[in-house]
Amino acid sequence: MRTLEISREPIELYKALKLEGLVSSGGAAKMEIAEGRVLLNGRVETRKRKKIVAGDVIAYEGQEVLIRLES
Repeated sequence: MRTLEISREPIELYKALKLEGLVSSGGAAKMEIAEGRVLLNGRVETRKRKKIVAGDVIAYEGQEVLIRLES
């Protein structure tokens, strides 16, 4: 599992995918989310701007990313 450290919360789901390099662009992230290919905490999430906070886990194409708040 990878870790994405964010400086402040919340962060939008599509931005987290883009920042972690799981997709090539914000537009690609929005499309993947809308098509139901992204899991948030084990459930399909289709809201592109869903607010993500520390402790959330994003899964996409077999990769998992844990969100952490920078200390």
